[in-house]
Amino acid sequence: MLGLCGAVAWRFTGHRAFAESAPAYPIGACDWSLGARQTPRAFEVAKEIGLDGVQVSFGSPGEEFDLRKPEVRQQYQEASRRTGVKIASLAMGILNSIPFASDPRTEEWVSDCIDVMAAMGQKIVLLAFFGKGDIRNQPDLQAEVIRRLKRLAPKAEKAGVILGIESMLNVDDHLKILDAVGSPAVQVYYDVANMHYAGYDIFAELRRLGRERICQVHTKEYDHLLGQGPIDFPKIRDVLQEIGYTDWLILEAATVNGRSIVDCYRENARYLRSLFHTSRESS
Repeated sequence: MLGLCGAVAWRFTGHRAFAESAPAYPIGACDWSLGARQTPRAFEVAKEIGLDGVQVSFGSPGEEFDLRKPEVRQQYQEASRRTGVKIASLAMGILNSIPFASDPRTEEWVSDCIDVMAAMGQKIVLLAFFGKGDIRNQPDLQAEVIRRLKRLAPKAEKAGVILGIESMLNVDDHLKILDAVGSPAVQVYYDVANMHYAGYDIFAELRRLGRERICQVHTKEYDHLLGQGPIDFPKIRDVLQEIGYTDWLILEAATVNGRSIVDCYRENARYLRSLFHTSRESS
């Protein structure tokens, strides 16, 4: 499965071409950061802020807004049409508490999510590896992640979707996993704050991964609004432009005490639009 895999290669190059033809750097936010985890209400909050999109949570079977159900998918798609706010990607934060590397149910859940993405016309899902799902310094768990992703990758390739690893691993460990799986359907979901505060050189990491191995980016800070903390967002912009990344910037965290989510995220979105010179004005 090394490289772009035969008959499915067009799906990934086509997705990249679509991203490049769309307006550069649309700005979204995680539904959990909007205070509306796994509910269509996130689109109303995003509209109030003036965002372009929402990263939508995909959870375990049987939850109230379980995207496995066609009627729930319809609610999300109607909310998107009504508000003009797009679905930027999906996210499996559930894997932080029910680990992908060790729980026997999770491989099937990711497979379910691939089906849902195909049904909804979505291209990216974040697979989370934090909390109980952390695989740092655990080579046995990393090897199991590789085995599971190898089994899932052909289905993801056929569907034309990407499984994005978001973890606390450094770039070397991320590349070991990607190289071992050997599929364009498995990439890194890069969170600039997590990597910065872990002590990694985020600019070198972004360059080493390159555009073809970064599916999406979390623009994030802890206890600061964007541009007001230690993370150098102008340099992040420069490196993203250097490697050719012009896709979604997804807000996460980046709030301060005493100000509402809406207020904080309006300012964060204004900052990113000014920094990346995007055309839409935040309300």
